[in-house]
Amino acid sequence: MTGMCTLLALFTTGIALTGPQRLVLMLPLCLSIAVVYKTTRCELLRQVPLAALSLWVTIVIGMCAVGVALWVLFEFMI
Repeated sequence: MTGMCTLLALFTTGIALTGPQRLVLMLPLCLSIAVVYKTTRCELLRQVPLAALSLWVTIVIGMCAVGVALWVLFEFMI
């Protein structure tokens, strides 16, 4: 019974995450989006890994650039 209560507590209590931990959790999310998108777009299956990897890197760099730009804008406005 204790194990079930612990499992249920994970859904009702948030887990504190620091900045680097959020970035690490963003990586598999971006990878799954890239793989699914490129799987639907590539005609040959052997093209998917390289295409998904390049899209994944693009998404991660783009999201980091947007984050830095918003942080700079926030610091400028304060």
